[in-house]
Amino acid sequence: MNWIKNFVRPKIRSILGTDKREVPENMWVKDPDSGQMVFYKDLEANQHVMPQSGYHMRMPPDVRLKSMFDDGAYEKIAMPQVPADPLKFRDERKYADRIKEARTKNGVDDCIQAGVGELDGFPVTIAVQDFAFMGGSLGMAAGEAIVTAMRKAVEKKTPFIFFISSGGARMQEGVLSLMQMPRTTVAVQELRANKLPYIVVLTHPTTGGVTASYAMLGDVHISEPGALIGFAGQRVIEQTIREKLPNGFQRAEYLEEHGMVDMVVHRHQMREVLSRMVRMLMKAPSREIPSTAVVPVEA
Repeated sequence: MNWIKNFVRPKIRSILGTDKREVPENMWVKDPDSGQMVFYKDLEANQHVMPQSGYHMRMPPDVRLKSMFDDGAYEKIAMPQVPADPLKFRDERKYADRIKEARTKNGVDDCIQAGVGELDGFPVTIAVQDFAFMGGSLGMAAGEAIVTAMRKAVEKKTPFIFFISSGGARMQEGVLSLMQMPRTTVAVQELRANKLPYIVVLTHPTTGGVTASYAMLGDVHISEPGALIGFAGQRVIEQTIREKLPNGFQRAEYLEEHGMVDMVVHRHQMREVLSRMVRMLMKAPSREIPSTAVVPVEA
């Protein structure tokens, strides 16, 4: 037993109040594009965008919501409870164990978080789908959360903005997962029936059944740069049609060029673009911007 390492050092840390880690275990993050190492705090301050290459890393849902709402203040939408393991599914492990592990790791019940607040003084409802929670897969809990958030927007009469990232349907819930596709589609129609804008922001990656339902039903489709967006994987498509697909296929920029995405917006400009868009779609007056004109001083 190392007495200094196992007893003295922890005791000193507890006295100094430094037991709690202020930074994650990995203080440095590798840029997937350039290979450079970036200090986590710098990445966090830059909205999780790599400063050198501009690569958009995944953004935690609570951070995303705070970055969108004025002063980071919003009313969190409480999501209804659903059975955790409706089919008692098991593959290599029990699904109940997988979902429990994901909840413990992420500190939330499932992959959807949503809130109501103001964006540049205009009331909005915003939801975020978190890929870190079981690949952002669509199950009963996620479907119920999406329907609840959209109906909250109808209740509050606000535009609905949805940041989406998912690998598709949650296979462990079988047909109950697939049923969430038409259910969420009905919720989108409720927004339309009440003449409320539905703005989709596609983030990396957005694939599978999610792309075949609510991810492509928006009034406007925005994407973050470089996001992978598609239904089936590129290799599966190539094997099916027996042709080589073009470079950049299923990436945001390619889809914008071919009309599947309306615009590609950098994360640093996302708030400003969404602010202008919700006011335009709701036919509200443009936000007044204080004049910065220099007034000459008379001699």
